[in-house]
Amino acid sequence: MAKPSTVFVCTSCGSQTRQFFGRCSGCGSWNTLVEQKAAPAADNRRRRPVVEAAEAAGQPRRSEPIQAVGERALQRLSSGYGELDRVLGGGLVPGSLVLVGGDPGIGKSTLLLQSACSMAGRASVLYVSAEESAQQVKLRWRRLAQSSVGDPAGDPGAGADFQLLAETDLELVLQELEALRPAVAIIDSIQALHDAELGSAPGSVAQVRDCAAALARIAKRQDTALLLVGHVTKEGALAGPKVLEHLVDAVLTFEGDRFASHRLLRAVKNRFGATHELGVFEMRDRGLAEVTNPSELFLGGDEPSAGTATIVACEGTRPLVVELQALVSTTSYASPRRSATGIAANRLHQILAVLEKHLGLPLSRFDCYLAVAGGLEVEEPAADLGVAAAVVASYRDLTLPPGTVLVGELGLGGQLRPVGQLELRLQEAARLGFTRAVVPKGSGLAKAAAGLGLQLLEAGGVAEALVAALGVNPADDRA
Repeated sequence: MAKPSTVFVCTSCGSQTRQFFGRCSGCGSWNTLVEQKAAPAADNRRRRPVVEAAEAAGQPRRSEPIQAVGERALQRLSSGYGELDRVLGGGLVPGSLVLVGGDPGIGKSTLLLQSACSMAGRASVLYVSAEESAQQVKLRWRRLAQSSVGDPAGDPGAGADFQLLAETDLELVLQELEALRPAVAIIDSIQALHDAELGSAPGSVAQVRDCAAALARIAKRQDTALLLVGHVTKEGALAGPKVLEHLVDAVLTFEGDRFASHRLLRAVKNRFGATHELGVFEMRDRGLAEVTNPSELFLGGDEPSAGTATIVACEGTRPLVVELQALVSTTSYASPRRSATGIAANRLHQILAVLEKHLGLPLSRFDCYLAVAGGLEVEEPAADLGVAAAVVASYRDLTLPPGTVLVGELGLGGQLRPVGQLELRLQEAARLGFTRAVVPKGSGLAKAAAGLGLQLLEAGGVAEALVAALGVNPADDRA
């Protein structure tokens, strides 16, 4: 009897090889190849007679001109949370697949269970729990539903079309989807599902890929909005093959500090909306609550202190007023320390070099620490001017005047470059009570800023901007 052929599949990227190697040739990861049975090869020779017979019979083509394709109104289903709908692009699209990933214990199951409780009153929902028993989900459901849609004195969600299935067998899950045909289905989690026809263990590359593909086919056929919970690796990336991310329509990441109360929901991929949108939640004793004014989370106290500056960052279409904190101190080592939290370290090194070159500040002899309040990650270059102001204020032991925000990209030549969505940033700053804004020259928003009650200070370079913000020349030793 011939020995069944096997292949080695990378658990990170899904690439296959006939021989075992310590390092994957596709993605370069170490010790990620696992042995699996090879799938039988398809016989392509059978396809040609079928195609020739169809042509001989004069059967019509299946393709059609794009102008003749019928259009269908896109009716989105609200998830019950404005923050989640914002990230999704307005709600769930029928027949779409959404992958929600995040660290263990961050609140993925809590978010989706609360959304299921809210949607159950308007649409049929099937919640498939592949990791917890039905009793465990019932306990959490009762606690969450009482705080959102239920009656604390009675049965929460009574009368709602909310079905629960605690099952790991893919075949049984597909049968339940065929029988119920729900509007929304939640799979918690995709790594725990198991296809009995595959010999590999649950969570392997083949299991995750085939289970997700089977669920995708039935969701597209029945117009069921499918939400998949995905695990993450130790590096913070979504576990499973990359083909899983290409298979779904949207990839959402749920992140935040487990020891802090707020959670951030981001859209990494979205075929039905904008990417890089941000939703903000707060974890409370009865589940997740929406944060309607997230700028309050990322602002410090009312009393300004030396080494702090305020910027307006944009996450998608949402402006966020964020406080930056810098600390510059004399170094006791031959090489000064550079540490940044929430800002790319290379960006901080570049800004320090520009300040030393164009302002003459000897920052190479000082340690520099930078942090973004609230644990937010700020990636856009519009925060450069705020970083520079915070560093100089800490170095000179100065305090920026209250009610001042700084927005601008810093070039290597010391010039300030314009940034996008400046008017939206100014509106958010004015709404929170700020009165002065330092921006790059040539914005053309003087009248708009005056109407908002903002004093607009335009500058062409970093030195001019810091003089306008601090009121003194930072290059002057008497400052």
